[in-house]
Amino acid sequence: MKTTKQKVIKVILYVVLIGYAIITFYPFLWAIAASFKPLSEITSGNLSLFSKHFTAEQYAFLFSPASGSMFVQWLINSVIVATIGTALNLFLNTMAGYALARLSFPGRQKIYYGILAMMMVPAQVLLIPNYLIINSLGMMDSFSALILPAAINISNIFMMRQFFLNFPSDVEEAARIDGLSRVGTFFRIVMPLAKPSIATQAVFVFMGFWNNFLSPMLYLKTQSNFTLTVGLQLLQSSDQGGQMWNRVMAASTITIIPIVILYIIFNNYFLHGIRMDGEK
Repeated sequence: MKTTKQKVIKVILYVVLIGYAIITFYPFLWAIAASFKPLSEITSGNLSLFSKHFTAEQYAFLFSPASGSMFVQWLINSVIVATIGTALNLFLNTMAGYALARLSFPGRQKIYYGILAMMMVPAQVLLIPNYLIINSLGMMDSFSALILPAAINISNIFMMRQFFLNFPSDVEEAARIDGLSRVGTFFRIVMPLAKPSIATQAVFVFMGFWNNFLSPMLYLKTQSNFTLTVGLQLLQSSDQGGQMWNRVMAASTITIIPIVILYIIFNNYFLHGIRMDGEK
């Protein structure tokens, strides 16, 4: 009887979860479907996923040089900013976390407490100081204004420190006995073994750069330098208040693809890294 009751509860639970997943996932599927619909079909209020007049016209418009669209340039800009920014973060955050966890130097604890304090400061508080600094350095309307101020991430430094605190010291001692220096041990032994945490960091950092809207809006002035987030806003506003929803949906669908690809690539490492962080 108990087994039957457990099965019934399990079935009900799965039905609820599947229903919730459908409700949550449907708007995302509709947005993709809308990108292949003519505008008249969208504005008619039809919520069906299947179009009577399937068309890829808006995708052709976005990628066609003859249309005057700058979408490809915005896509390239976003890839450049997100890739370079992520690479810098992985390198600097990992080194900083390792130094705070493994190296003994004066003021280490004070630096750590300072990092914890800075984690409590809202990013909005730093908008005006950052703007003034970037403007005084002559970095306005350039990718460096987006990359350099975000080259490190305090939360990820904290995460890497927590990982390295539980890193087996025997591995490092064996490497030193074999003649590796501290730098050689870090790059040849420590970093390869820290792949799960680094991959977890990579997913979050890349998403942060890719989806960043506020910084590009503040610092970028030339349309050819826009990233996708600012470009999408321009694309929407240039169509009389965003009336070309099929075009906006097509552009939005394309912007999601790199995030999905990144997650698929780092999926195993990402899940393993989340489990390891949860165990600490």
